[in-house]
Amino acid sequence: MKRKKRFEGERLRRSVYLLPNMCTAMNLFCGFYSIIASVDGKFLAAAIAILIAAVFDNLDGKVARATNATSQFGVEFDSLADLVSFGVAPGLMMYLWALHSLHRIGWLASFLFVVCGALRLARFNTQVGTISSEHFLGLPIPASAGMTAVTVLFCHKVGFVAGDHPYLILVMLYLLSFLMVSTIRYNSFKNLALLRNMNFNVLVTAILVLVFIAAQPSIALFSMGVLYVLSGPLLTMRQARLNRREALEASRKEDSSSTLI
Repeated sequence: MKRKKRFEGERLRRSVYLLPNMCTAMNLFCGFYSIIASVDGKFLAAAIAILIAAVFDNLDGKVARATNATSQFGVEFDSLADLVSFGVAPGLMMYLWALHSLHRIGWLASFLFVVCGALRLARFNTQVGTISSEHFLGLPIPASAGMTAVTVLFCHKVGFVAGDHPYLILVMLYLLSFLMVSTIRYNSFKNLALLRNMNFNVLVTAILVLVFIAAQPSIALFSMGVLYVLSGPLLTMRQARLNRREALEASRKEDSSSTLI
């Protein structure tokens, strides 16, 4: 009887560990499909596949924590899947979609995006547990890949031919690559206290945002992507300004106290 219960417990643990790894596998599947779609010239499908991969990437961590099924294997598997789905897939998509006319300059920019994504993942894995989970250090690679995907959707929506203006996409790719390996902090939205303390106005705003996404998904997602990418540098400059102000006030207090003495 005890052996049977132990066997059932081990089978349950295996099934629990299977759930987050299946989400990671679906993330990898979407990334691989995005690569195939890009090679076939189906860039809308490639962009949508990257966005779906981001959904599965978000789910695997939540499922692992909810079922207490976190493991080192899952962490490594997730990183490898992320490199394919959010590094190789968007890099290749950007090159074939807009940068192929630039030849070497174009594929080098795509390669830089992949390398910076790999460095971002490696740094994140080494810093787990050592920095606050409320912020990301550098632009997360799923957000960077998502920005490339929503750019494709937005350009298709407004009729912008990216191949006619490849240098704009080139600059965007360099900027995203730099932000991934930078030390600029980005909000992780993992602070549940913010959700618990949500007031009525914030709730109404959230509902309006959802309506906007449902009405114009390409434009809404692109706008949200741009705002998030810019939020890191803007918050960093704001924090630097506050630090300088505090330092100036502290120095003024020291000067006034020394004058009194």
